[in-house]
Amino acid sequence: MSELEKAFRKFAMYGDTAATGNDMTGKNFSKMLKDCGVMDGKAVTSTDVDIVFNKIKTKGARTINFAEFQQAMKELCGKRFKGKSPEEALQAVYALMEGKEPANVGVTKTTTAGGVDRLTDTSKYTGSHKERFDESGKGKGIAGREDVTNGSGYVGAYKGAGTYDKTH
Repeated sequence: MSELEKAFRKFAMYGDTAATGNDMTGKNFSKMLKDCGVMDGKAVTSTDVDIVFNKIKTKGARTINFAEFQQAMKELCGKRFKGKSPEEALQAVYALMEGKEPANVGVTKTTTAGGVDRLTDTSKYTGSHKERFDESGKGKGIAGREDVTNGSGYVGAYKGAGTYDKTH
């Protein structure tokens, strides 16, 4: 398996847990060309990439295989490297892609703002929300959300529960 095919498979599986790596969607095709520097926004735009993808894929299909991907690269390489011959341009495009992996730049990170810490600190909870957590801050589960009857016969907040037998 060539370096180009390895890169194709990595991008084909990106973002889809059920993907096998044999077929690539239009979204992942566009991401691959953007991450590898083929789509530069001037010579090759996202519109160009979408047009080529829809031209290459079989009618009614939503994905392309590796052979169709190579055919799409042949169409796009002439646009990206205008002064070079088709073979040189294709090799230049392949050189940009070989060994690349999907980038996670701009992916949403968890926030560490001061307000979040204050809002998620269970020691500061009051009222009925306080009852949902134990002293360590771990949730009590169903016992913290629902009133569970203890069946002792005493009123809920009665302090002298269990003392009747001792006094009578």
